[in-house]
Amino acid sequence: MTSYFSPPTATNGAGTPPPLSEGSSPLSPPSQRSTVLSNRLTSVLSASYADSDIRDALETLSLRGIHNTAETRRQLRLDVQKEVVDCNAEIVRDFGKVAEQLSRIGAVISTLNQTCDEMRRHIGRAKQDTTPVLEEAAVLTKQKRDTETKQQLLDAFAKHFIIPEDDLFVLNSAEEPVDDRFFDVLSRVKQVHHDCEHLLGGENQRLGMELMELSTRNLNSAYQKLYKWIQKEFRSLNLEDPRISSSIRRALRVLAERPSLFHSCLDFFAEARDYVLSDAFHYALTDAMSGTIGTSSGDRTVKPIEFSAHDPLRYIGDMLAWVHSTTVSEREALEALFVADGEELARGIQAGLSSEPWSRIDEGEVAVFDGHKALSDLVNRDLTGVSRSLRQRIELVIQGHDDPVTCYKVMNLLSFYRTTFAKLVGSQSNLVDLIQSLEKSTLNHFERLMKDQVNVLSNDAIAVTPPDDLSVPQFLLDALEVLTSLMKTYEASVGPDDPAADDPTSENRFTPVLRAAFDPFLTLARSSSDEIPNTTAQTIFRTNVLLAARATISPFPFASATHLAPLSNALSTLRTDLLDLQHQFLLNASGLHALLLALEPFSQNKQDSQPDTDKEPDQSPETQEKATTKPHLTDLTSLLAFQPEALVASSQQLDDFLPSALMDATDHFKRVQSASLVQSVTEDAVEAFCRDFEFVEGMIIAADEARGTLDVGIPGTGASVLSGRSGSKAGVSEKGEQEEDQDEEDRWSLRSLFPRTTGEIRVLLS
Repeated sequence: MTSYFSPPTATNGAGTPPPLSEGSSPLSPPSQRSTVLSNRLTSVLSASYADSDIRDALETLSLRGIHNTAETRRQLRLDVQKEVVDCNAEIVRDFGKVAEQLSRIGAVISTLNQTCDEMRRHIGRAKQDTTPVLEEAAVLTKQKRDTETKQQLLDAFAKHFIIPEDDLFVLNSAEEPVDDRFFDVLSRVKQVHHDCEHLLGGENQRLGMELMELSTRNLNSAYQKLYKWIQKEFRSLNLEDPRISSSIRRALRVLAERPSLFHSCLDFFAEARDYVLSDAFHYALTDAMSGTIGTSSGDRTVKPIEFSAHDPLRYIGDMLAWVHSTTVSEREALEALFVADGEELARGIQAGLSSEPWSRIDEGEVAVFDGHKALSDLVNRDLTGVSRSLRQRIELVIQGHDDPVTCYKVMNLLSFYRTTFAKLVGSQSNLVDLIQSLEKSTLNHFERLMKDQVNVLSNDAIAVTPPDDLSVPQFLLDALEVLTSLMKTYEASVGPDDPAADDPTSENRFTPVLRAAFDPFLTLARSSSDEIPNTTAQTIFRTNVLLAARATISPFPFASATHLAPLSNALSTLRTDLLDLQHQFLLNASGLHALLLALEPFSQNKQDSQPDTDKEPDQSPETQEKATTKPHLTDLTSLLAFQPEALVASSQQLDDFLPSALMDATDHFKRVQSASLVQSVTEDAVEAFCRDFEFVEGMIIAADEARGTLDVGIPGTGASVLSGRSGSKAGVSEKGEQEEDQDEEDRWSLRSLFPRTTGEIRVLLS
């Protein structure tokens, strides 16, 4: 295939010379034509065949299947331009179709807008036409309602405002009984009285006022008759079994419309029941009829409550049980009135407040009758005398008893009944307040008893003196035993209302008991340890005390929630002290303490050599002088502890210490009453001892390396060294011997005198 860029031939296909190039003419001079031709050739030859545009153009030509001929080259530009023109014409035709569609859509939108405007005009005209008709219809409807209302008023006047004389006689005469006919007439009169309000809004107000005055007089007379009848029925009512009959219940529901008369009846009933229950409580205490209330005879086999007065817990429990049984009986007897008929009573009282506005406590407060609350209030009033007698007797029993455990059991018993009575008669009742105050006074008495015990112990120096074996003192053991009894009592009596029942981490009712029965004795034991002069013995004693205290409260979550964390923190501090003491014991017993003390400047040198980025460099002359006088490892042999005699003695002491080191360390803390704690502390102390030995060993090896005597042993035996080298050869002059000894001293190895390794120490102490 002929290249697209082949050089032009002299003639075309017909043998004629090639056409003149653009920009040239036959009349142009030869130099100019050659210049144009050379420029064309230069531009063609300078084009890069790697250019993407040229490559795409060549690929397009290849895909078209065009042959490289003179005719093709002449027609190529025309063909391409023709294709471009055809494409543009096709696009113009497509856009013409789009424009035609848009024109149609615009016409449709214009038509819709015209239609909407026409509909708006029709709606506006229709609204203008119908508005007068609607207004006229509304006026006619209102007139119709007014006419119907007047007709209803006329009908009501004809049916309800005229009461026969016979019915009024039944309503007002005291000779007539309070029966169903009485209540029917009363209901009709109340309806007439209510309907009079409509008359007051009409034209003839005088008629309405006269009818309302008449109905009001009839109602007042009827309520007075009903009030006297209820008072009479209450006098003859069997108060020992106060089951209110249906007629009395109905009468009370109606009388509730007069709140003053209603509450007066309840006051009379409460006073009567208070007297009866107080007398029954006295009989239950002193006579053998505690199971019967207010009867003339009882079960003689049942002993009076005061027979158990020698046992405070049983005595108080029996009294509270009697009060609880009586409260339940009272509530059951009155529940039918205030709970079953509570809604009717509420409606009656609400209606009565409108007729007796002076009965309102707060004008801005809406009075709502609560049957359960009214029942609880009446039961509390019935038990006023019983509560007063109960308070006196329980206070006498508590003040006359000195056993803290019994006092706390009584307090728990009171707490149980406080919760029970709160559910029975309400948390705001007088009975609950009474038991709560008794519970508080019992707790105060309990705290006074514990405080007195602490004061007695504080004044008895012998009792608080730590034992010789550093065990827990007897007074603290007794206190912990009492505390255990208290915690078991609380655990057995904890109820769902206690915060500890849901969240053991919260402060509960037992926390004040811990502060009174635990903290003072623990503080006294800690203060008594200050009398121990020996630091080790003092630490062991305090550890034993805290271990016993922690073991006592740990099984009880409600006690450990507030006091276990401080005890654990204190024990952690004491464990650190025990670890330091055990570590010091191992160092002293092994002889390593003297070597560490001698190496202290070198350990400081090592620490000082580490860069401290948190501190600014100190460039003072004293610091520079101190830095220049730091000891070097070669100076280690000049220390007394690293002289041959002292180092050999330290090595021998270490060898004597290692066989029984663990037994001696355990025996050092044999008075600590926790084998696991002793084992843990000893293991940590041994680990610290091994690290110290590793440091000493490293310093010895480093010193030998610095002196160049790491593998050089001391001449002769250790005995010759210790004896001042008395085994010198005969015939050597004293001066030569001194020079030889000086050379030997400069060349002996510290490692040969202290041969133990860290691995051996760890194996022997494992």
